[in-house]
Amino acid sequence: MSSTLLVYLHGFRSSPRSSKAVMTGEAIHALSTAVNPIEWYCPQLLASPKASMDMVTAHIDQSKTDRIVVIGSSLGGFYTNYLAEKYGCKAVTLNPAVRAARELAPHVGMMTAYDSEEPFDFRPEYIDELNILQIEKITNPSRYFLIAAKGDELLDWREMVDFYPGAKQLVLEGSDHGIADYADHLSQVLDFITVK
Repeated sequence: MSSTLLVYLHGFRSSPRSSKAVMTGEAIHALSTAVNPIEWYCPQLLASPKASMDMVTAHIDQSKTDRIVVIGSSLGGFYTNYLAEKYGCKAVTLNPAVRAARELAPHVGMMTAYDSEEPFDFRPEYIDELNILQIEKITNPSRYFLIAAKGDELLDWREMVDFYPGAKQLVLEGSDHGIADYADHLSQVLDFITVK
């Protein structure tokens, strides 16, 4: 018997209701059994990167599961790098913002989430918090699986590929930042995370 905590981290201005999060969650619930239970944890991340990681690490630290797997999209992929290095766990990154402080610096100010009109303040100090969380180099490529779309309109897929040398990589011709064809690749994600 082996239990797993699966942490899914959504992107900037996104939520646990994003299509990839919902799709992954449903697949994880279907995989979870009494013998090999999988706990699904997909929190609403906070505007502050530090507060977000404090919340997630507190949940991981109190978990009684045998293993941890983290999946993250975009900004969530940036956080995934941090957590995978901190806990030495498996990680799947979906169009990750590998240099989040640089990518998000132009977005400081009042923002709204994609699926709600709820405004939030993305403050200048959050860029400093992102810099503190920056992983410069992954230590064990075999723990990582990158899915990068050449059609990503927000981030450069080549930078993603370069960031994960030696890791399992699926580079999509076309697609987009949200990975509209994610359903086609979900089985590969599940295969990667279920192999011990």
